[in-house]
Amino acid sequence: MVVVLLLAGVGVVVALRGGTDEPDPVAAPSATPSVPPTSASPAPPPGADITGPLDLLIVGVDTRTTIPDWQPHADAVMLLHVDADLQQGYLYSLPRDLRVEVPAFAKNGYAGGRRKLTEAMSEGAKVRGTDKPNVAQGYELLAKTVSRYTGIKEFDAGAVLTFAGLSRLTDALGGVTLKIDQKVVSQHRRPDGKLRPLRSGGGGYVGPQATYLPGTRKLVGWQAIDYARQRYTAGGDYTRQRHQRQLIKALLAQAEDAGLATDQAKLQAVLAALGDTLVFSGERTPIEYAYALRGLTPGKLTLVGLPGAGVYNGGYIGEQLTATGRGFLRAVAAGKPAPYLAEQPELISK
Repeated sequence: MVVVLLLAGVGVVVALRGGTDEPDPVAAPSATPSVPPTSASPAPPPGADITGPLDLLIVGVDTRTTIPDWQPHADAVMLLHVDADLQQGYLYSLPRDLRVEVPAFAKNGYAGGRRKLTEAMSEGAKVRGTDKPNVAQGYELLAKTVSRYTGIKEFDAGAVLTFAGLSRLTDALGGVTLKIDQKVVSQHRRPDGKLRPLRSGGGGYVGPQATYLPGTRKLVGWQAIDYARQRYTAGGDYTRQRHQRQLIKALLAQAEDAGLATDQAKLQAVLAALGDTLVFSGERTPIEYAYALRGLTPGKLTLVGLPGAGVYNGGYIGEQLTATGRGFLRAVAAGKPAPYLAEQPELISK
């Protein structure tokens, strides 16, 4: 069940188990059967043949559909590594402004270059002859870029979810309980949830601001997303990455408590809430991954924070990870995140 929520940005919990432990019912025998009735062995559930290790790419996208010609940007880039036994997972983030080499992309003629990671999505989403972006195409270039940077040869699956979709998901689960670890003041929302108006002439927003104070609090959809997307706060984008990972883990716990794996009505409500805000990529379906990773509960998910710092060249041009952060990426690519974290325990989010 855990994987689908993650795959949707976490996204949607397609918590179907993919099968049942009960055998198919046997038809009633005829009055004078010539041979004893037999029951065929049930077919393996879809996804039962999936083996680890697995690497999944999870992207939260800012689409800003109200702005003409706006190309989608990857505001949250999270990766999930699952060990070979499919019983332990590691969720970590890459900074949206990470300086990376974006490869050339033949589908739309993009020549490639050194850019911010968030721009790989927007460059890939451009379609020749139209100003309408293709999010799935943008994900393709983003995945190639992340693969080149991390050393992960390919991602087994991935998903893109908009802010609106993640808000809908949270509400479909009845809200989410978060332990807020520091004061966060919103740049985007008023205390009543309405959007703050842009300052006349540009340069930010005006009006009262939603504020999230430390403590354990129950948040509705817009609050959860607003809290997790703020980067103009103490710790900047690295704090935002931490809050996003915390939100994902909290949503997983909420989904588990809601019993989505066995309550079809609740499951359908979650699916209906997402609509077209989710784009899934992978040769196997979310249902199959949900079954394969049914043992990966929130308690078996380790949140990892990768340290980094700003890069300047006459002004700010992006972020770069420290040697310790890059070392974790190499450990994941080699399938050895646990030994690395044993040597660098400060990377584990408490």
